[in-house]
Amino acid sequence: MRLWTFLLFFGVLVCELFSVTKCAEQRIPDGKLLVLTVATKETGGFKRFLRSAKHFNYTVKVLGRGQTWKGGDYMTAPGGGQKVRLLKEALEEMKTKDTIILFIDSYDVVFSSGPKELLKKFQQAKHRVVFSSESLIWPDRHLEDKHPHVREGNRFLGSGGFIGYLPNIKEMVSDWTGKDDDSDQLFFTKIYIDPAKRKSINITLDTKCRLFQNLHGALDEVVLKFEDGRVRARNVLYDTLPVIIHGNGPTKLQINYLGNYIPNTWTFETGCTVCHEELRPLTALKESEYPLVVIGVFIQQPTPFVSVFFERLLKLQYPKERLRLFIHCQEAHHQPQVSSFLKDHGSLYQDVKVIGPEEVIDGAEARNLGFDKCRKADDCDYFFSLDVEVVLKNENTLKILIEQNLPIVAPMITRAGRLWSNFWGALSAEGYYARSEDYVDIVQGRRVGVWNVPYVSSLYLVKADVLRSELTDYELFTSQILDPDMAFCFNIRNKGLFMHVTNMHTFGRILSTENYKTDHLHNDLWQIFENPVDWQDRYIHENYTHMMKDKLIETPCPDVYWFPIFSEVACDHIVEEMEHFGKWSGGGNTDTRIQGGYENVPTIDIHMNQINFEKEWHKFLLEYIAPVTEKMYPGYYTKAQFDLAFVVRYKPDEQPSLRPHHDASTFTINIALNGGGSDYQGGGCRFLRYDCSISAPRKGWTLMHPGRLTHYHEGLPTTAGVRYIAVSFVDP
Repeated sequence: MRLWTFLLFFGVLVCELFSVTKCAEQRIPDGKLLVLTVATKETGGFKRFLRSAKHFNYTVKVLGRGQTWKGGDYMTAPGGGQKVRLLKEALEEMKTKDTIILFIDSYDVVFSSGPKELLKKFQQAKHRVVFSSESLIWPDRHLEDKHPHVREGNRFLGSGGFIGYLPNIKEMVSDWTGKDDDSDQLFFTKIYIDPAKRKSINITLDTKCRLFQNLHGALDEVVLKFEDGRVRARNVLYDTLPVIIHGNGPTKLQINYLGNYIPNTWTFETGCTVCHEELRPLTALKESEYPLVVIGVFIQQPTPFVSVFFERLLKLQYPKERLRLFIHCQEAHHQPQVSSFLKDHGSLYQDVKVIGPEEVIDGAEARNLGFDKCRKADDCDYFFSLDVEVVLKNENTLKILIEQNLPIVAPMITRAGRLWSNFWGALSAEGYYARSEDYVDIVQGRRVGVWNVPYVSSLYLVKADVLRSELTDYELFTSQILDPDMAFCFNIRNKGLFMHVTNMHTFGRILSTENYKTDHLHNDLWQIFENPVDWQDRYIHENYTHMMKDKLIETPCPDVYWFPIFSEVACDHIVEEMEHFGKWSGGGNTDTRIQGGYENVPTIDIHMNQINFEKEWHKFLLEYIAPVTEKMYPGYYTKAQFDLAFVVRYKPDEQPSLRPHHDASTFTINIALNGGGSDYQGGGCRFLRYDCSISAPRKGWTLMHPGRLTHYHEGLPTTAGVRYIAVSFVDP
């Protein structure tokens, strides 16, 4: 026993006295690692790569900066030889033999972990050079049989990333004599499949993606892993955590998606960690120094609430003298609203250009023209594209987007009550909409940040410098098979440019234009089903919600309740709609519009069903009258059924008043559609049983009272002007 203890102690002592490598491999110091990459332009992808490298303290040397790229479009065809040439030239100047070289692409690469983990996994590979691996062979499928078989993992070499000792990599590229547009992938593949060279250089593949994860051919294998305030990509097939993620080939959109999170760009614990970097603050500027923006307004179909759109455009918090308007109105129905806005406010803007329906220019061409107007103007800094169906509630939207300092950025807007928005989180294989894993969380605000996405529409800001340098093609929106927005985004993606959407603020929403008819004078009145939020904003009294919450309902007479319901605009539109229709009843007892054909207490009126408004009126009663009824008459629940709903007109020389009567209803609402004193004299309602009168009705306010038995009432005489009221006999 003593002998065994002595021998064990002696063995430990030997390990302490002699080189550690005799007992365990010594860790490579982080300082021995140098990252080399080629980047001839500072793209968004390159900046993302550098940000991830900085996050983990990698030392990066960039090759080819400022040079012209001659390596071809190697995403779709073989190329990339320029990278090998630049690498070979850079290595010739390096002499330190124990330097570890990591050579990777940059435009479509992010680091997921740091040098310590990378070097540890490199050592564990027990080879002098380790290449990334792929499940698909490229570019020469005829070489498949020459690749060594592997027991598990990917069999084929990927040239987008490799790591190795300086002497071995020098030896590997020493024979390069190819052209800049020759295939780097083919060059390295031929070295790897040559048994003698593979052995001499001591090359292996990272078959299970422990160091490198190429996404092409592996999209179903890679998921995000959120853990302890950190985000990584996990290969679920091999249960590995790759250090480097490469969106090679046609997987640019997928690396953009992963790059929204890796490395720690967004986590559940911290939210967005980079959203406040590289901003362009405007606060220190004088208004005359603000960037000049061309706002493109596009009206391409009949759209509700266009007059409200222009009201909001006017309220945009940005110096008008630094704005130019480019308005394309393809829809003749909306030309009067455009003309009215420009007549009243056009002089506030630095310049206005209008293309009307008479010029017969389609949406794609109009957008091309608008972008070109900014592109050709040397003093234009941004183009702000704004479709008329956008409800821009945030008056600071333009400032927020400019301060974000991105080439193309959209504020997230959604359709009320739905998941529909102005961006796509992913694309299908055919290039159409697909839902990304995080789309619902972003739309519903559970994840807040600035997101790299493949498609934006309706509302976005574009830097003019990008139009002049990258998006120089005039016909950005023109396509034989795609609609204008899809064509635009397709062209952006093909240029390798990033589009972002921000949900850091609440910006507004998008109107539904489905089923919008232009048969009436005020067509927006019929939008209570399609655009209920906007209908409420436009037509419900601003104090209605406060009234419900703060119990501001007045009681001028017993069991008679008085409260605000309609906005002034609603009152005006209903009156104007009825007068436009013009078919007022004669005020006689015979009335073919009602069941039985006889009206006991006739008025001069127009029924809601005469203008096809009865469904909308019922919806209004359910949404805005029923809650008050149930609150003021406890235990009574209404479905707001009605036989009669109508607008009454009182005039001194036509029908000034209404004799005492009961209503054929459980309860009645009586809404004043114009103002006593300003529009007419006299008028009001008297409840005889209580000898109680409301003689000064307020415009937009309604009286609500029982109809039968207790509330015998009369309409008081209108002595001058014209008085209008909207009446409903509810639950007859």
